[in-house]
Amino acid sequence: MDQPKSNKLSTANDAFLVERALNGDIRAFEILARRYALLMRSYAGRLLSSHSEAEDVVQEALVVAWKTLDSLQEPAKVKSWLMRIVSRKSIDLLRKRKDSSGIDDLEIAAPAAERPERQALAASQLSALSAALSQLPETQRRCWTLREVGEHSYQEIADELGLSVSTVRGQLARARATLMKEMEDWR
Repeated sequence: MDQPKSNKLSTANDAFLVERALNGDIRAFEILARRYALLMRSYAGRLLSSHSEAEDVVQEALVVAWKTLDSLQEPAKVKSWLMRIVSRKSIDLLRKRKDSSGIDDLEIAAPAAERPERQALAASQLSALSAALSQLPETQRRCWTLREVGEHSYQEIADELGLSVSTVRGQLARARATLMKEMEDWR
């Protein structure tokens, strides 16, 4: 009898799971954590260029999320709320680093179904993108990563980085222009 209940819970929508978790249902929170853990780790890994630090950041973010779940205004938006926590934790860690080198290593594997030559091409493109990103000034790199990888709004990026929205727009425009120029051979 537990199996059908467990299956129903694992397919429930985010808002329902948040409500259950707010009422002390640890299983509901675990399902949310599993549902978004890969996205959170991937995002933190891109921001931090370190898989081990990304794991730590995601763990910290989940602890914070559990403790502050009652502050979530719109339960249906738990995914973006979790991503904001990961973003803040990642940026806090970047600020703590004396030598913040940014994004040096994007490890995104090509789908297994693709042929080896497609995988080699994808790896070369990612390597070129990683190199281009590492050459961007830190603020441009952070703005670009938050927007393109984290799908944050301009206002969210401004809030995260302590910048004005117009500054974020300018940083993104410069980052995109530089990346377009650097990646021109790959178009």
